[in-house]
Amino acid sequence: MEANGLIYTHEELDAEYDKLQAIAEKKGASTWQMRVKQQTPHCKFGEDGVCCRICSMGPCRITKKAPRGICGCDAHGIVGRNYLKFTAGGSATHSDHGREIAHTLYCASPDGAYHVKDEAKLLSIAKRWGIETEGKDIYDVAHEVAFAGLSEYGKVFGYQNWIKDASPERQKTWEEQEIAPRAVDREVSHALHMTHMGCSSLPEALIRQSLRCGLADGWGGSMTGTQFSDVLFGTPMPIDTEANLGVIKKDYVNIIVHGHDPSLSEMIVEYAENKELVALAHEVGAKGINIAGVCCTSNEVAMRHGIPMAGNFLQQENIVLTGAIEAVVVDVQCIFPALGPLSKCFHTKFITTNDAARIPDSDFIRFEAETAAENAYKIVKEAVENFKNRDQEAVYIPDLKTKATAGYSCEAIIKQLDTVTNSQVDVTGTYQPLVDCITSGVLRGAVAMVGCNNPKVRSDRGHIDLMKKLLANDIVLVLSGCSAQAAARYGLMSKDAKAICGDGLKRVCTLADIPPVLHMGSCVDISRMMNLVCDVAVQWGIDTPQLPVVGCAPEWMSEKAVSIGNYVVATGIDTFLGVVPYVNGSEEVKELLTNGIRDWVGAAFTYETDMEKLGDLMIERIEEKRLALGI
Repeated sequence: MEANGLIYTHEELDAEYDKLQAIAEKKGASTWQMRVKQQTPHCKFGEDGVCCRICSMGPCRITKKAPRGICGCDAHGIVGRNYLKFTAGGSATHSDHGREIAHTLYCASPDGAYHVKDEAKLLSIAKRWGIETEGKDIYDVAHEVAFAGLSEYGKVFGYQNWIKDASPERQKTWEEQEIAPRAVDREVSHALHMTHMGCSSLPEALIRQSLRCGLADGWGGSMTGTQFSDVLFGTPMPIDTEANLGVIKKDYVNIIVHGHDPSLSEMIVEYAENKELVALAHEVGAKGINIAGVCCTSNEVAMRHGIPMAGNFLQQENIVLTGAIEAVVVDVQCIFPALGPLSKCFHTKFITTNDAARIPDSDFIRFEAETAAENAYKIVKEAVENFKNRDQEAVYIPDLKTKATAGYSCEAIIKQLDTVTNSQVDVTGTYQPLVDCITSGVLRGAVAMVGCNNPKVRSDRGHIDLMKKLLANDIVLVLSGCSAQAAARYGLMSKDAKAICGDGLKRVCTLADIPPVLHMGSCVDISRMMNLVCDVAVQWGIDTPQLPVVGCAPEWMSEKAVSIGNYVVATGIDTFLGVVPYVNGSEEVKELLTNGIRDWVGAAFTYETDMEKLGDLMIERIEEKRLALGI
């Protein structure tokens, strides 16, 4: 069924998902809903961040009776160290993604598996980085840029090259506060050094390095992942797609791509159209090969090819429970180890491909840029041959499907704004129309909503309920990651969703021909949002903390999300979280994160688990910023 009216309700989706849970129970399969019950209640020491395991004298847990660990570290030092360790893990993960993309660019060649698809962006990066391009073959330029990008991970002196793209005010702030990111690996390594036993226990020092380590991710590794992916696979432009479990096709070979690295998914998409493999699919009784995505890999191929989005983080098990999946092909990050035993309850092949994500009960097919074509061919062939093992009588695909428009890169947003008649300043190729909409009050502001799913928040309730509230208040949304897929699955990423918006936002959507919720990509592509806010601030002539813009992660759950939060705040964007980080055990650390760092970077965190209140606080903050600007 299509969405009732414009968007699905929670009740409509839950009714179908409950049927899949019944299938799991009948199969004796474990799902996250069952495991949440087994893991509840959670450890209070862990939730407060006051459990220390960094040496073998402990573990030490801070209580009123035991206010210090064996080494003498108090709750504030322990919470601060744990927070920094969390950040370092997330920064390393996203940045390693960028490193893989840089390596893929280095392997690009005219007759190879990977090609340069956005030459203009490549040449622009080369120019900004001081790499000579005159008279050179484009692939020679690509290899030099890729090598320079890889060198950023271990550069000996100076700061990350990408921070030159930030506003002058941000660059000055980062240097003055001593948080400008140096080599990516140096910041992660330094963070782990600081959190070793016998090193830093001063909250201010630990939180300052958390911001710096986060910036090394957002304005280093993640920026590399985003920009180099655009060079390789094309800079996204608006493209129509579909979302939810109904994109799985009963009579087709269904391959699910899941994870984060587009180097893999791009090749799977390509070989799903290979004539030999399509012919093989027909031989085994299928009508063809259908690719759908989960998590950020899904965002990557949706915004470049229109590949449908089957689901986000907490949907990954439901997809297998349909019984219609020949292969779940994964790369890295956010992959449930539970997919292994769950797939064995069906005919589904669970294929892992990366040494960073080796998972039990999977078929491992190593995927490398140098052998990408043969690796992808083998993976798709195995999936196609598995179709004959499917039990068609056991297939249940919920009739849930919505329309969505994806692919709003910064370049795409500017191009779309050029279609809007601007009565104040006759200029194209800038964000001036957006600035005018905000200063005039037609738009009150913008929210960058990002992040994961978390069972601590009823799945997607945080995302969807907040989105509806903000849209009704004339606040435009830019989304990435699992938040974007939630919007798509509920129908909020359709241009028709303007019907639920306030009059001002509705007018903007009509004039610019855009949905009220703009898909900016994967969680790595939050780096696009940083470019967006910095460029808008420069256009406006103000600093980023002054913009009537806030960030929000209502259902975050991973180390990556903590790293992201740190670089978003350090970029000057107040960030609102619906799940509280593990910092409640220290009032000093909590005060720094929710207030003190505002003196350093002009922004801070707000924690609120009540989604209605969280929405009110965001709207209130946007209105405060408008008042301060006199608009």
